[in-house]
Amino acid sequence: MDYGWMSHALLWIVGLMSVCATVGVVGAIWSLGRSGYRKD
Repeated sequence: MDYGWMSHALLWIVGLMSVCATVGVVGAIWSLGRSGYRKD
């Protein structure tokens, strides 16, 4: 098995997961700020 390919794939998976998590958190905060905090 090619270890360089494995580490590259692992890096891609970790990167995609962190990007998805960041987008999800930013989207949640943005939608919360738009709907929740402006009601007052």
